[in-house]
Amino acid sequence: MVFLCYIYKVLPMTSSLNKVSEKTNLLGYDLAHMKAFFTKIGEKPFRAVQVLKWIHQFGADDFSQMTNVSQDLRKKLSDIAEIRPPEIIAEQKASDGTIKWLMHLEGGNSIETVFIPEDNRGTLCVSSQVGCALDCGFCSTAKQGFNRNLTSSEIIAQLWVANRALNPLAQAEHGKVQDSKNRVITNVVLMGMGEPLLNFDNVVEAIHLMLEDHAYGLSKRRVTLSTAGVVPALKRLREECDVSLAISLHAPNDEIRNKIVPLNKKYPIKELLEACQHYFSGDTKKKQFTIEYVMLAGINDSEKNARELASLLKKLPCKINLIPFNPFPNSEFDCSKMQTINRFKDILYKAGYVAVIRKTRGEDIDAACGQLAGKVKDKSRRIKIVKAE
Repeated sequence: MVFLCYIYKVLPMTSSLNKVSEKTNLLGYDLAHMKAFFTKIGEKPFRAVQVLKWIHQFGADDFSQMTNVSQDLRKKLSDIAEIRPPEIIAEQKASDGTIKWLMHLEGGNSIETVFIPEDNRGTLCVSSQVGCALDCGFCSTAKQGFNRNLTSSEIIAQLWVANRALNPLAQAEHGKVQDSKNRVITNVVLMGMGEPLLNFDNVVEAIHLMLEDHAYGLSKRRVTLSTAGVVPALKRLREECDVSLAISLHAPNDEIRNKIVPLNKKYPIKELLEACQHYFSGDTKKKQFTIEYVMLAGINDSEKNARELASLLKKLPCKINLIPFNPFPNSEFDCSKMQTINRFKDILYKAGYVAVIRKTRGEDIDAACGQLAGKVKDKSRRIKIVKAE
């Protein structure tokens, strides 16, 4: 028997977590929003750049730290605004180096964020909602129910908090926590709790900060949004923030997908793939998008399914990630055998696709794909998904 080991650290919660502040939280403001804020309080718009850099490049959480801002303005900001992230209440470190943070939100909810270190990059998996309304049967997050959307502050705060946690020396010495020449976090994937496109405005504002040169300065190809296929929002995303795209497809036909991804009943595969093709039309810089395909024993993993998938994606600029199903309590599914997954991959490869088997990371701390749960208080809330005309 092999025992998987990890570090689990519980951090003290403060009573202030459940208090709603009346001050304006600037953590989630992108550059345009920040400029509007300073104009509104009678200050020059250039102050927005200064404050943005202090918050996101230096990890400042106190206006008194902003030494190139006048004392009068620092005092003014302290009276009316704040930099308030969620608090890390638990940290787990897996045997493979993956780190998962549990972050407490106002109202009693909590979310999970995961950092995945690799030899040549560090990827942060970010949540966009408290729970998820899509009810995909193979996902632990969906089984937690849904409470609410995260604010832009709560979304970007996951990157802000992770940067500080992974760069304690830079923080202590007032150096850059976000150093473009020596990044710890090089990539961000919106693949955590929730469906990002059902929280469109807040997600886009947070992405603007990820891409902003005065904040995190990530390139579009290093920020990936994963969606189960909210087609109208996907079309809108192309016009506002065309980052890299991952499609949670998981089935080669509507019959199977209707059962495991209920959203497919509103936006079937043909409609979804047409939206994906439109997303990349006219842009030669975006080489391909990613198809995510979780391998479920006896459900979607047959040789026939592999050939169907190859035919379905014909002429689309995509690569395929085959994801071994990660089990969770009371799940009705089993993971396909590795022999089956390899055979599935070989069929796709022979059909001309780049197909890879995603390495499972952080499984011993329930940080793998589909395992994030957090704590969802009041699970009865629902998001209405409206189909566009």
